[in-house]
Amino acid sequence: MLKKGIGLTEDKTENDQIFLLSVPAGEDSLAHRRHVCSRVIPQSQFSLTNWLDPEKVFGRKAPLHVDLGCGDGSFLCALAQRLPNKNFFGIERLSYRVRAAARRAGSLNNVWLLQIESSYAVRYLLPARSVETFYLLFPDPWPKRRHHRRRIVTSDFLKSVHAGLEQNGMIYIATDHLDYFRKIEDITRSALGFARVEPAIDLPPSRFGLIFSQKGATIHWLALRKISPVT
Repeated sequence: MLKKGIGLTEDKTENDQIFLLSVPAGEDSLAHRRHVCSRVIPQSQFSLTNWLDPEKVFGRKAPLHVDLGCGDGSFLCALAQRLPNKNFFGIERLSYRVRAAARRAGSLNNVWLLQIESSYAVRYLLPARSVETFYLLFPDPWPKRRHHRRRIVTSDFLKSVHAGLEQNGMIYIATDHLDYFRKIEDITRSALGFARVEPAIDLPPSRFGLIFSQKGATIHWLALRKISPVT
């Protein structure tokens, strides 16, 4: 479900399906409360099985940044405001977080939200060599051993990231969980087509980043740059 806003209705026809996408107006306006539909995107162009076309979605050609697990959109929207010449996808699975992000993104023309699992979007929906930068900030560490298989960072995930990145594109990963960070380092060391670089970055704080920093937790950063094809 590709969403600019927080309202979503479905209109089924005999051979197709369309999604009506809502853009939030002002918080106190009647339009906001009614979730007035503003865009119609046919599923034949944007679906769970077809590659997205970022240029059509945003109505312009610009470098694409993707926030995987964008949460309430605080980081995503702050960065989009800072970089208006770039396009931003926020990908989030949980509906209540998507609604919160949509409220923040309502006035930003360079932000769209996609409600789906991040790993699925990276593997099946983002075209090859379409992304300038991925951000994976504070993914669920699933600390119990029996849950480790649910962690997003795997060799297959990095292959999908590599395919989606432009040459010299970047992925930034942040976590407060040291054991998970060490496991991510182990996986990335064996990943082909990436070079680890110094994460000398000036990024807006995310919600979880602020929470963990206020608790005195150490934030571990990893930056990878695409350097060659994966065969």
